[in-house]
Amino acid sequence: MQNQQRVKDCAEKYGAENCVVIFGSSDAEGAEIYAETVTNGDPTFAGPLAGVPLGLAVYDIFDEEIRAEADPKAWEEQISMMEMVLDPEALAAAVKGIRDQYSQYKL
Repeated sequence: MQNQQRVKDCAEKYGAENCVVIFGSSDAEGAEIYAETVTNGDPTFAGPLAGVPLGLAVYDIFDEEIRAEADPKAWEEQISMMEMVLDPEALAAAVKGIRDQYSQYKL
């Protein structure tokens, strides 16, 4: 709930067109729910984003557009291990599906 409020505050302060949310979820279903929450509103109607479709740009950390912007050394130190134990393609595809459906903004 606190993260929802932080995202909402950021979108209000800087404008939704200037905010990008990058997820690092370990499962595709969770990534979809998080992405839907900040694009189309909280699907559980339990948090500050209930009924608030921000339309934010959403990406998974494994999305090629994000990886291309990352410092290679930091990627190797911080993220590469997770590539071996998670399904990067499924995670990126899950968030892309929500982005394509609900995001009003892109990188």
